[in-house]
Amino acid sequence: MSQLTIFADQNPSNALVKSTDTNEIKQHLAQVGVNFEQWQAQQKITPAMTHGDILQSYQMDIERVQANGGYQTVDVIALEKGNPNAAQLREKFLFEHTHNEDEVRFFVKGQGLFCLHIDDKVYQVHCQQGDLISVPANTAHWFDMGSDPEFTAIRFFNNEAGWVAQSTESDIAKRFPTLD
Repeated sequence: MSQLTIFADQNPSNALVKSTDTNEIKQHLAQVGVNFEQWQAQQKITPAMTHGDILQSYQMDIERVQANGGYQTVDVIALEKGNPNAAQLREKFLFEHTHNEDEVRFFVKGQGLFCLHIDDKVYQVHCQQGDLISVPANTAHWFDMGSDPEFTAIRFFNNEAGWVAQSTESDIAKRFPTLD
């Protein structure tokens, strides 16, 4: 189940808001310029599907998001449970950073925890299958895929080179709850 938890950035042990209500999640995130949506596939998603099949299953939503955001490239990324590089991959995104472009991700399968540091708050968005989150360019954030990640996601890019992370040099990510 999707969940939003909001903390004061100096108090990671006391949630200000905690909600699993989709409309409430959308509302809180919209107030800080973050888009959150839930999509349904045009057909049942199966393990045998190719990345092209997955993109086709969400084609109408993909085209709408591309048109609205000016995204040039879309791809599918997948990580299966038991990956021997899971710890390395997880560590790669567990530090606060920004990008010069939006980070837009739709979860076809699995889950992930986006943590957004906006003003004096941290917005933790536990995304699940069917969730789309759009983190605006230059928003300080980190991502936790969990200790044994499993997800398939559609990513949107403003340019073909993809995102380049710039560290904020903050240790804030180490002070907040992780996915597991």
